[in-house]
Amino acid sequence: MTLVVIGPVTHDLVVIGEEESHKIGGATYFQSFVFEEFHNDYLAIVNCSDEKLVEGFPSSDKVRVIKKDDTHFFINNYPFEDDRDTREQFSNFANIPILVSDLEDILPREIEGFVLNPLNRYDFPAETVEYLKSFDVPIFASIQGFLRLPDVQVNENYTIKLSNFEELSGILSGVDVIFLDEAEKNIIGNDYDVDEMVITNGSHGSRVISDSEIKIDAEECVKVVDTTGCGDTYMAAYVTQKLLLKSCEIAGRFASKIASKKIENFGPYCFKK
Repeated sequence: MTLVVIGPVTHDLVVIGEEESHKIGGATYFQSFVFEEFHNDYLAIVNCSDEKLVEGFPSSDKVRVIKKDDTHFFINNYPFEDDRDTREQFSNFANIPILVSDLEDILPREIEGFVLNPLNRYDFPAETVEYLKSFDVPIFASIQGFLRLPDVQVNENYTIKLSNFEELSGILSGVDVIFLDEAEKNIIGNDYDVDEMVITNGSHGSRVISDSEIKIDAEECVKVVDTTGCGDTYMAAYVTQKLLLKSCEIAGRFASKIASKKIENFGPYCFKK
């Protein structure tokens, strides 16, 4: 049974204080390193124009590319070196939707679940999400991308604003677990038909709302080096344990631990080769 992880791979520019570095990014990219170690039977499906980005994944043979005419570009700016909870983001807002027709011929025959990683509102049209629901397997979805809209144009990119929209309730209805942060939770409120919400809050930890609310402390880091992709790493680690053990609390504690290890190094989570 294969876990299918879907969402864009990106070109990223990471700015920490005065230092700049170009990296591969996107939630699916960061998550693949976690799945490579803790849930080896996975398939990553990415939408982009630059197929060379796949070479940066831990196992390129586990990646399928939906070729599009653009690639997501993000600038992640951390203006204060000693505060990685504060981030300014800019994006080109690539309009490269993942369509049902893109997926029909590349999905595996036996699917354990789907992990959905939209980076903006264009990535997963409602009909695509409905198609994935028809497989009747668990769906884990990050909702940040659904809320993102372009705001102020800066050169060729845009600042990002977050906004709810009427159709989101229908898109998320029937999704098993959604992942979001505290700011996003304030935007969407409580009126969503999902079994479970996993809400992260950076160095302040996380909480899981299901039948009850479970608070998860953040793991202490030896040194904060690189927080880009931390939330994506947390989500992937949570999914691996939730599928295995069904426990929200165990999954949250494990995810917090793995996310802290990722923060202590540049780039994605360092799996054991």
